[in-house]
Amino acid sequence: MKKNLLFFLLGILLCLPGKILSQTYQLTGNPVNTTGWDIVPGAMVNGDFIQLTPDQTTKIGGVKLNETINLKSCNNWQVEFDFRMDGSGTYAHGDGIAFWYLANPPATYVTGSGLGIPDNAEGLMIAFDTYNNSNDQEMSKVHVLYGTNTGNIEFNNTVGSTFHSADLKSSLHFVGPNYRHVKVSANVDSAIPDNWIIRIEIDNTLIVNQSFAPSGGALNMSHGYFGFSSSTGAATARQSIKDVKVYAEKLPLLKASITPDVCINTTTGSSSIDLTALNSQFINNPGNYQFTYFVNGSGTPIANPSNFQYTGNTTIHVFVKDPGSTLCDGNAVIQITPTPFTTNNVTLTGCNNNNAGTATFDLTAANLTTFPGVTKQYYPSLPDLNAGTNEILNPSAYPSPEGSIFVKITTPQGCISISEITIKHYPTISAKGSSLESCFIEGNPSMASFNLSGVVVTSQPFTEKKYYPSLTDAINGTNEITTPAAYIAPTGVAYIKVVNSNGCFAIAKIDLTVLPPVYSAILKDKIICMTSKTTLDAGPGFTTYEWSTGATTPSIKNVGVGKYWVKLKKRDCTTLQMVTIYPAEEPVISSIDISGGSVTVHVNGGMPPYQYSTDNITWQDSNIFTNLTRGVAKIYVKDNYNCEPITVNITIPNLVNIITPNDDGSNDFIDYSALAVKSNFGVDIYDRYGVQVFKADKTNGYRWNGTANGRRVPTGSYWYSISWNENNSNKITPINFSGWIIVKNRN
Repeated sequence: MKKNLLFFLLGILLCLPGKILSQTYQLTGNPVNTTGWDIVPGAMVNGDFIQLTPDQTTKIGGVKLNETINLKSCNNWQVEFDFRMDGSGTYAHGDGIAFWYLANPPATYVTGSGLGIPDNAEGLMIAFDTYNNSNDQEMSKVHVLYGTNTGNIEFNNTVGSTFHSADLKSSLHFVGPNYRHVKVSANVDSAIPDNWIIRIEIDNTLIVNQSFAPSGGALNMSHGYFGFSSSTGAATARQSIKDVKVYAEKLPLLKASITPDVCINTTTGSSSIDLTALNSQFINNPGNYQFTYFVNGSGTPIANPSNFQYTGNTTIHVFVKDPGSTLCDGNAVIQITPTPFTTNNVTLTGCNNNNAGTATFDLTAANLTTFPGVTKQYYPSLPDLNAGTNEILNPSAYPSPEGSIFVKITTPQGCISISEITIKHYPTISAKGSSLESCFIEGNPSMASFNLSGVVVTSQPFTEKKYYPSLTDAINGTNEITTPAAYIAPTGVAYIKVVNSNGCFAIAKIDLTVLPPVYSAILKDKIICMTSKTTLDAGPGFTTYEWSTGATTPSIKNVGVGKYWVKLKKRDCTTLQMVTIYPAEEPVISSIDISGGSVTVHVNGGMPPYQYSTDNITWQDSNIFTNLTRGVAKIYVKDNYNCEPITVNITIPNLVNIITPNDDGSNDFIDYSALAVKSNFGVDIYDRYGVQVFKADKTNGYRWNGTANGRRVPTGSYWYSISWNENNSNKITPINFSGWIIVKNRN
């Protein structure tokens, strides 16, 4: 054969976007599906095979993939296909079939011994040659060229880069009605990484298995086109292929192509992009892989991909290599298509809550641009933005009156635009404060139950109304009053928060007043005599009266000792007032002292001052009665309540004041026995020094004869003290009777 048959593509794998591990490019089916391939006339689909040339002289034909492939990115590949060369002409053996991987697709295909491959083609070419150009005879040979086709591939010999098999006509005749099955596989030569170890089998017969070094134009190839071609020249043959399958284990990519959002900085006419920041869009864990970037049409990698400068539409080819595996590189595209960096002016409307004069805005929520990755800086005025002063540092919660905010928007590529946010307020809700009065709670008069839900604070439409104990709670929405219809509180304030459909609110203050119990100022407890009656009077000024007696008048008469209540109603509040009529405490005659004809009455209890009488007719303020006659007397006492007097009967003894104990039968002793009937009766006699000389009792018959310890006492004055108990109307009254006695002892 004459020409160069080109190398077939190893690594188709790497290059085809969107395909993943065990990538297959095929020409199969009935009819053959040629999607992704270009048919070069006069090749044509004929049922389940592609006829490259008809059985005629000077015919060419071909088929190629319609995209480039980077063979250098693949560590292994494999191609399988079937070919047939048959015909009925005189020279039914020309010229042969080639499959190839060429740096550039043939501009024209060459007839005859070139098998369609033009001179100076660069790449990998494999030819299945049936025409011997030396003797014009039929043969069956395989030629391999990994370099530049500088002449007929049949005669191209470059050390380490070419191969020519023996004539296989006797064992594997290429010309005939039957298809031959070809399998070509390649692996990187680990000893010489730039070389490929290429293995070719025909119908399971090994033809070649050796390392090939790139030469000529194949040395620096980064991309190429894979295809088949054939020609007939002066000979004839119908040359066909079918069931083409190209296998490559390709690094799986998430995407084959991306178009990042980029812009042009209008001030410089250019911009930059960090290509490496896009790596994660192609593959997970990009740090485990090697990335190389090429501008379309350039064989030189981009030196600084983290800051790639561009001025317009640019196509970047990205090759992703897994250094620890045998997969082909992933081949992807970054399409840089700068779009106008547009921003919007936006109006934000917020709530001027409680008519505070400002609303709180989330400026970051303003949809100013859809451009990704931008930074935004907010300023209260355009001069501030231009000067970079007074930047708003809390844009997500910015309180503002109506006006404008200016935003400086910067893209990751440094493009800048300025947008204006117009600040508007919703109409203010009007809420008017009010007051609320409620009657005290009985048992807890400082508190009342208030019906807050009944208070009208606005006539404007609203969606909800809530109640709070303080203004802070109302603003923050904390400690909500959950029972507004029965809010228990002292005198003070509560707040009603009214919210409309815009979420705006106003707060009204409600002054709360507890109406205290109103008592009668003149209705007081009384003290009366036990058997007396009195009047209880609540006085005027109340709407209604209800007494425990059933009376409904301001006063009740003829009531005696006891407990009473009255319900007094005023301003719709009813006060229960208790009143007690107490029995007057009776005075008590605690003791009576008698000395001669003088009686002193001692009283306690009751209500002083006391009055005293011996006949219950004539009363005196003094508690001393004088010149009372000897014998039985009655003492009356009453206190300031002027109740029934208390009485006590007393006896004023008629005792001898002088005795002459000389046994002459006259005045020999003092006899106290007449008083012995008195309760708790006792008699004691003392000398002038206070020494007791006599004590009367039953043993001495209550008589004293002027002796002490069996001996006569000296003549002199002696004092006596006599005591007993008298029964009065309430209790026992002690009586003390004292006086003096003269003893004259005569021998």
